[in-house]
Amino acid sequence: MSKRYFMEMFYLQSGLGQNPARQCAIGAGLSESTVCTTVNKVCASGLKAVIIGAQTIITGNANVVVAGGTESMSNTPHYLPVLRTGAKYGDQTLVDGVLKDGLTDAYGKQPMGFQGEECVTDYGFNREQQDEYAIRSYQKAQSAEKQGFSSKEIAPIEVSGGRGKPNLVVEKDEETKNLNIDKLKALKPSFIPGTGTVTAANASPLSDGASALVLVSEAKLKELNLKPIAKILGWGDAEKAPSKFTTAPSLAIPKALKHARVNAAQVDAYEINEAFSVVALANIKILGLDPEKVNVHGGAVALGHPLGSSGSRILITLLSVLGEKKGKIGVAGICNGGGGASALVVESLQ
Repeated sequence: MSKRYFMEMFYLQSGLGQNPARQCAIGAGLSESTVCTTVNKVCASGLKAVIIGAQTIITGNANVVVAGGTESMSNTPHYLPVLRTGAKYGDQTLVDGVLKDGLTDAYGKQPMGFQGEECVTDYGFNREQQDEYAIRSYQKAQSAEKQGFSSKEIAPIEVSGGRGKPNLVVEKDEETKNLNIDKLKALKPSFIPGTGTVTAANASPLSDGASALVLVSEAKLKELNLKPIAKILGWGDAEKAPSKFTTAPSLAIPKALKHARVNAAQVDAYEINEAFSVVALANIKILGLDPEKVNVHGGAVALGHPLGSSGSRILITLLSVLGEKKGKIGVAGICNGGGGASALVVESLQ
């Protein structure tokens, strides 16, 4: 297809070996001349990979880019930090790699659910609003699956069925079927006993997943006679205090719209990653968005949040929504640990 490819991905990287993006490229059958870069922007990595891929094409350093992300949270190892220097006395504790590198604020040293609770307090939400949002996310995802919308985004994958059992084909997201409204409303708070409002059910579940998109230059598009799905119009990144990462999309999205020279009134659909239900609720409130335009096919609360993949996954879902709704302009925004967010604006050509 091209003299040069470029692939970018992110993982909870411990124990995976050198440059996981390169491993994905070679494993997928791309040539050994493929240039590969692994990106670590926590939850925004997949979307940031797309942004860097677009920039790489614009600068003339590539004309075809495969960009996306992948994550296997279930395979993330535990660490024993003292092992290299030796443990001379006393008990030693294993460190959970998912918590250490994915779900703990590196500055406040707290699980990020506490920052979800901080957002709840900052913007005046309650438990009922978060639970209702989560229920609606599941219901929208179930509806999209039933109507065949989500199947257009999914490449079936064959996985091991376990010892002595036949392999299984995964062709739908596994979490969407797990909605139990009575149980969801009865769950205890996960972070602040008694008075807390963030629970395991109104937050996104731990998940494995992968997603990717192919980006091409206009010249390569014409050369290969390809039919494009969408055009990237602009992007933006933003940062605020680490504990306020939940609302960083409210800064990144306007920057992306300005870069794209698009007015917010022109936007037909938004995808805002649901790290917690309150993340979507707060950014909808701050930006004054129509909730009916946000996460139309459900979000991470119902689908899962495989950290490195979610940024590119929400972009793929956004393109699906625009196609189904005959929309033109879409915006994807995702927060990331440390106080940041990335956003991207696309024009559907479907």
